[in-house]
Amino acid sequence: MKRREFLLCGIAALVGSVFTGGKVLAYTKGENVIMNANGAKILVAYYSYSGNTRQVANAIHNKVGGDIFKIKTEGSYPADYNAMITQAKKEIQNGYRPKLTTSIADIDKYDIVFLGSPNWWGTITPQVSSFLEQYNVSGKTVIPFITHGSGGFQNTVYDMTAQCKGCKIAENPWEGYGNTTEGLSDWLEKIGF
Repeated sequence: MKRREFLLCGIAALVGSVFTGGKVLAYTKGENVIMNANGAKILVAYYSYSGNTRQVANAIHNKVGGDIFKIKTEGSYPADYNAMITQAKKEIQNGYRPKLTTSIADIDKYDIVFLGSPNWWGTITPQVSSFLEQYNVSGKTVIPFITHGSGGFQNTVYDMTAQCKGCKIAENPWEGYGNTTEGLSDWLEKIGF
């Protein structure tokens, strides 16, 4: 996003926040996407290898309600951390998309999807990519939450946006080191929950 577009988005979000009682959830590409969380049907979907993203997902679910969905797929990773990250790197480089082994009965009923992924090699996991390929989330607001070991967002939100065709990706995602939920309540309040 160019600097000017970024500034315009910020101004639009601020104006929208004033007129909607602070209930701005997301804005994308200069368009102010205002949603009131009250009455919205919410899904918290996540993939977690080590349990860090699961802990954040559970904390979000406890605060916002709705349904929670753990993304599970075929295949597994070695218990040895170095072997696991080597395998994950190869999968990401090859565009691997594992088959989902869990399913959502009716994705259409949700208005807002919190979508969680660890940052693996600067991007979202193949499992989250499989989720985005299988489920049509167009027209929904998708709010990313990313866990990491020290890498921050890197390309996770950018890549999620590229794979999330037709959805509105919130530009105010959560990112946390490890399984920390410090500041999570404040973040949720700022985005209208």
